[in-house]
This record gives sequence, C-alpha cells and structure tokens, in this order.
Amino acid sequence: MKGKMTREFIVETADRMFYQRGYEHTSLADIADFVQISKGNFYYHFKSKDEILAAVIQRRMEHTRNMLERWEAEGEQPEDRIKSFIHMLIANQTDITMYGCPVGTLCAELAKLNHASRAEANELFYLFRTWLSRQFALLGREADADELSMHLLARSQGVAALAQAFKDEKFIQSEVEQMYAWLSSHGKS
Repeated sequence: MKGKMTREFIVETADRMFYQRGYEHTSLADIADFVQISKGNFYYHFKSKDEILAAVIQRRMEHTRNMLERWEAEGEQPEDRIKSFIHMLIANQTDITMYGCPVGTLCAELAKLNHASRAEANELFYLFRTWLSRQFALLGREADADELSMHLLARSQGVAALAQAFKDEKFIQSEVEQMYAWLSSHGKS
C-alpha cells in the first residue's frame, strides 16, 4: 500500500473504530492490527492517538461539507434540503441503532474526557447548525432560524440516543415522519 493510501486507510479505520468502540476504548494497536501494518510503518504516519483523532475530525469535516454541498445542489427548495438532513436518520438507521450518532457520540465522549480536541469535534455540530439556520432563513424564518436549527439538531440527537438505547429502528422511522410534519408546519410565517 502506498503512503497516502495507507494514511487514508488508517484514518478511515480509526474513524470507524472510534465510532463503534469509542475513542477511549480504541488503542493504536487495535487500529494497527486492523490495518495490518507494522508498528514502525504505523508510527511513520501517526505519532499518537491524538494525531489520528485530529485526522478523523478533519475527515468528518470534509465529508460533512461535501454532503451539505451535495444537498444544496440536489435540493430545489430549502424544505427539500432540510429533509435531506432529517433523512440521514433513515439512511443511517442501522448504524445509529447500534452506535448512536457519530457526531454526537464523539462530542459527548470527548467532553467527558475533557479532551483538548473537543472544540474541534464540536465544529461538526456548528457546520450543521449554520447550514440548517441558513435553510430556515431561506424558508422565510429569518427571525427564528437559529432556534429552529437548534431544535432540529436536538431532536435528531435525541432520536439517535433513544434509538440506540432501545435498539429500535421503527422508532427512528416514526420520529422522522413527525419531523417531516413539524418541518411542513414551520414554513413561511
């Protein structure tokens, strides 16, 4: 495996392991074993778990920005774009039921650890918040766009947490339908 490909595979693997096992419960050895590279080669790419975490957060930021750009391009109306955000719960319901929301679980874990990277991880929520606020403003709700954005973020996080706790995909589907109805009722005021 070439250097850049190896590094990307390490980050991709670490991202998945941090999501499924948690940052604290994933060791460098776990990642190296899965990637199947020697310790020396591993340390050539990353000197510490914190360096890998920084790369994982950067990867998630890039993926989130790309996803938001795609929703912008594909959604004709702000309501369509907001529905894309809500639909993430359905698109990822199996993983959410098993592990929770990848953003929420990472941010919560880093906050509990009082980890130096928690502010960077919280930027993922900020990306969603500002994007949703802009969509609600375009929907004609400039005055309460940020409040609506925060409500939708909070509701989606609650849905993810409860779906994981109860291992209930049907709950996700029911809540998504209610979120769509809520969105329809919050058009231009």
